[in-house]
Amino acid sequence: MTQRIAACSCGQLRAVAAGDPVRISICHCLACQRRTGSVFGAQARFPRAQVAIAGVSTEYVRVGDEGNRVKFHFCPACGSTVYYAFEGQEDFVGIPVGAFADPEFPAPRVSIYEERMHPWVAVPAGAERIP
Repeated sequence: MTQRIAACSCGQLRAVAAGDPVRISICHCLACQRRTGSVFGAQARFPRAQVAIAGVSTEYVRVGDEGNRVKFHFCPACGSTVYYAFEGQEDFVGIPVGAFADPEFPAPRVSIYEERMHPWVAVPAGAERIP
């Protein structure tokens, strides 16, 4: 079984994910742009039972465009987001793809909030595209 390790910049907060993600997506919403400091957020979703968390985190709760709450967990020392939990989907954990620091990580299969996508962003071929 594949094991992937995500970590914050200083290495204090880690998430170890066993197996393959059930979803890999990119989100172009303005909140993800602000959270990441980039033009989209890229995340992999894993079953909660397949993720082990180690280290101390600080939590930030944000209400999404559709009213759902997301609890972001980030390192209090370096500020990197390492994982998050979705209200109503407690059986899953989201992990930013960049936290794995793995150029071989599989490409996103879903692209959401594309009406806010920067026009020069190229979505992987074959990805499901949701306006």
